[in-house]
Amino acid sequence: MTRRLRSNFPRGSYLWAVRNAQWQALGLSEEDCEKPKIAIVNSSSELASCFSHLDGVAAAMKQAIRDAGAVPFEIRTAAPSDFITGAGARGAYMLAARDLIANDIEVAVEGAQLDGMVCLASCDKTVPGQLMAAARLNIPSLVVACGYQPSGEYRGAHVDIEDVFIKSMHAVTGNVPIDEVVGMSREAIRGPGVCSGLGTANSMHMVCEALGMALPGSTPVAANSAAMMDTVRRAGARIVQMVWDDLKPRDILSPGAFANAVRVILAVGGSVNTVKHMQAVATEAGSEVDIYRLFETCAAEVPVLSAVRPVGEEVIEAFEAAGGCRALMKQLEPLLDTDAFTVTGQRVAEHLASVQVADPRVIRPMSDPVARLPAIVVLRGNLAPESGIVKTGIIVRKNRRFTGPAICFDTSDAALQALRDKRIQPGHVVVMRGAGVRGGPAMGGGASRVVFGIDGAGLGDEVAMLTDGHLSGLVCKGLVVAEVSPEAAVGGPLALVEEGDSISIDLDTRDLHLHVDEATLAARREAWRKPAPLHDAGWLRLYRANVGPLPQGAVLAGKS
Repeated sequence: MTRRLRSNFPRGSYLWAVRNAQWQALGLSEEDCEKPKIAIVNSSSELASCFSHLDGVAAAMKQAIRDAGAVPFEIRTAAPSDFITGAGARGAYMLAARDLIANDIEVAVEGAQLDGMVCLASCDKTVPGQLMAAARLNIPSLVVACGYQPSGEYRGAHVDIEDVFIKSMHAVTGNVPIDEVVGMSREAIRGPGVCSGLGTANSMHMVCEALGMALPGSTPVAANSAAMMDTVRRAGARIVQMVWDDLKPRDILSPGAFANAVRVILAVGGSVNTVKHMQAVATEAGSEVDIYRLFETCAAEVPVLSAVRPVGEEVIEAFEAAGGCRALMKQLEPLLDTDAFTVTGQRVAEHLASVQVADPRVIRPMSDPVARLPAIVVLRGNLAPESGIVKTGIIVRKNRRFTGPAICFDTSDAALQALRDKRIQPGHVVVMRGAGVRGGPAMGGGASRVVFGIDGAGLGDEVAMLTDGHLSGLVCKGLVVAEVSPEAAVGGPLALVEEGDSISIDLDTRDLHLHVDEATLAARREAWRKPAPLHDAGWLRLYRANVGPLPQGAVLAGKS
């Protein structure tokens, strides 16, 4: 262990002297100052239960790193929670926070020239933000999933945050009493951690493991459980060895690793938000991997092997008990790139060699899947030249093709009012636009509220919906095409749709088509004017000015 550490400078030099003075004041000896210096990236916050336990996790991680012969430095980042931080600017701060987190980490870790970092991953935007930073900085890095929250019971039935979200939107349309929503909200969350369903947070935790950036067998996991704390201790020791071995993210984030993660998400019908987040990580890693194409090409070969809420009715606790991500990868082994490396320094094949699936009824073999049709479908067509995404779940729709007249809205509030006024009727294709990465900005706009509102109005199987916004990872309702790209705010085809235009969606041909002749579209394009920006101040103004397009993961300073 004689490799030169980038954090060390010649004794007595300016940088050595001033750092030594600062760190001596923090109680570190001169000997300590020569050891590997590890950042613990902590998004602790008292605003949301997702992050409320992270200070305790960080304390345990510090001790594990010290025990391994290194010095931990805790750094903080933004801590966005959809249900709390999503209140302002129509939810625009959520996706924008992902890139803020990545830049926060760069400033602290790269500025201080620390030797490695371990990231405490919690609610969904912290995970891709941390992975993006790891890929960008390319220093030894490891992600620790800090677990899902315990759910509750209401009137003798299971209740979690997804149920509260759905029922609150049903109340908006007058189909559920307010008192029922209030009662459910009091019981849905009984401890710290992320949403207990397979929404974006748990999906991204599994992405970390499937990519090889988290310890094998560590996701998903109950927050503050013995299993999670064991992972914390092992991760603290491992990150120190990774520094000595100089094992870096770009050694791990190979095309095969990304393909493995895509197959894992397809096999559980995970969050559609993983698509843009993985693309952002690939972009930061300087990889040419096209995640959208991977979802297209892998979809035909990957059946759905587990039906965890919201795709099915299985609870996350049962999925963890059955073996979690590692057991799922065992079932998928014939399809995986088992030569891909992980943070352990070993290949996927070595980790899967002795894995047994504890409950094959929960995590099924490929010969007996929950569903053979893909749970996530990428569409293209003249309405989505770049892409649009549908989460079909595991339900085989009675009609996989939908054609109907458009009814258009520029805000979620307008769409919800139309639901109350019963202007949205069976057969309509609801178009909600202006909610993309620039229009929202940052995909703020509340598209998920409209989806649940449509469901609450009893129209879930009777209408379709298109939006350039994104959906909560908990959304799996009706036929909804999200993240239609290019977005309306930059003059994408969605901006040209008018009331009554015929639109067709075909899940089998993966086509999204606007039935309007090219001459008419050309005239509309000529007449189109860029809408006035919303929330055009502060951080969101900077975000809008610098965000790149979805095909590159919507990263800041991306190519446009």
